[in-house]
Amino acid sequence: MGKLTVLALRIVLAMGLAGSVFVQAVMVPLLARDLHEDMGPDIASVSVPVIVIVLLGIVTIQVTMVCVWRLLTMVRRGTVFSHAAFRYVDVVAGAIAAASLLTFGLGVVLAPGESVAPGVVLLIGGAGVLVAGVALVVVVLRLLLAQAVARDAEARHLQDELDEVI
Repeated sequence: MGKLTVLALRIVLAMGLAGSVFVQAVMVPLLARDLHEDMGPDIASVSVPVIVIVLLGIVTIQVTMVCVWRLLTMVRRGTVFSHAAFRYVDVVAGAIAAASLLTFGLGVVLAPGESVAPGVVLLIGGAGVLVAGVALVVVVLRLLLAQAVARDAEARHLQDELDEVI
């Protein structure tokens, strides 16, 4: 991976982390105020679970960005094809799976009552399925990483044997 690509991704990750902290610190409290004051009694009754789900969803995004940053560091050092990378990939898969569950949870919280249209709840459920699909893609990529680590270890072993022969 080129240095420019790594730098560009790090800039995007840094901006994403800064933006997510801003959303947590400024936008979520404003959302909480709006849900509590301006909406009907149906929405006001679920405002706390909605805010908790939003905050936890932002945390899953932040965890994913930090793990990708760590993986980029491993790429830069040339150590990404090691067993240490599995820890970060597993955390990313877990965070994305948690985000999927949170999305489904949001749909469940908003489903009762009449203030949220059933189509919106269905769209939230569809989004949860898509996020679960992303988690499955990460699991497949983890399997590819496992194959790459095994091949790298095999290549190092064969190189060591060749060095002994020569």
